[in-house]
Amino acid sequence: MNITIKNQPYKRRDQLNQKGFTLIELLVVIAIIAILAGMLLPALSKAKTKAQGILCMNNNKQMMLAWKFYSDDNEDKLVGAASWSNGGREVPNWTGGSWLTLSNPRDPNNWDHSQYTHRSPLWNYTGGSEKIWKCPSDRAYGITSAGQRVPRIRSMSMNNWVGGPSWSSSGNGWKVYTKDSDMTAPGPSQTFVLIDEREDSINDGYFVVDMQGYPDRGASWKIVDYPASYHNGAATFAFADGHSEIHRWTNPRTIPSLSKSNIPLNVPSPNNEDVLWMQERSTRLINAVR
Repeated sequence: MNITIKNQPYKRRDQLNQKGFTLIELLVVIAIIAILAGMLLPALSKAKTKAQGILCMNNNKQMMLAWKFYSDDNEDKLVGAASWSNGGREVPNWTGGSWLTLSNPRDPNNWDHSQYTHRSPLWNYTGGSEKIWKCPSDRAYGITSAGQRVPRIRSMSMNNWVGGPSWSSSGNGWKVYTKDSDMTAPGPSQTFVLIDEREDSINDGYFVVDMQGYPDRGASWKIVDYPASYHNGAATFAFADGHSEIHRWTNPRTIPSLSKSNIPLNVPSPNNEDVLWMQERSTRLINAVR
């Protein structure tokens, strides 16, 4: 039996080594990754912002349930946007009395739920949840007595015309809603109760919408307190009928750059369409409500 052995072709040393990337190929791959990242990261950021907006709306809805349950248990009477006396009745402050500031995060007002939030007249209706008082996009913080950095206790404020007291600079004749049944104009679905206020504006829980000049004298309009704009230039509102919505601002004067300290308030903002939008959803002249 004849066996034939064929000679195998000789392989050079460089053919035995596995071929690697050239510098140009590597640079091309890096460039492609950079392009993909540039395309994907903004989309991921927007998705995160949208998710936080949905969570913020849910927090507002939970707070509105507490607001409604309080009214149901108190003969239709509403909790106050601040503490005040209405015809001999002492109207309690919905926040428990906290006064927030950026200048001193160690101030208990910024972090001590037990001293403020837990003393709110709404607390027993919130299911013991501290998180629903704050928008997850609000980055303000407090520093506890133990030195722990924690989220600030609240980002929400309440429409001053819902629960009161009134804002004297608006002039006389504007309706303060002290009972749930008072809301006949503009109506529960068009009257906002809670709003997320920006972290460098918020102090008490009393969000002022100055009605001076409403509806057609725009030269006298002001921004007393600044709404938040965490959600792609928008703020979350909760309305008296229980629904929440996110509203996007259109005027740059409504959304100045965030400051590391509290910004000036009660600022003239003539002919600002965002001011008009809030006025339309705040109150009406007493004669128009009847």
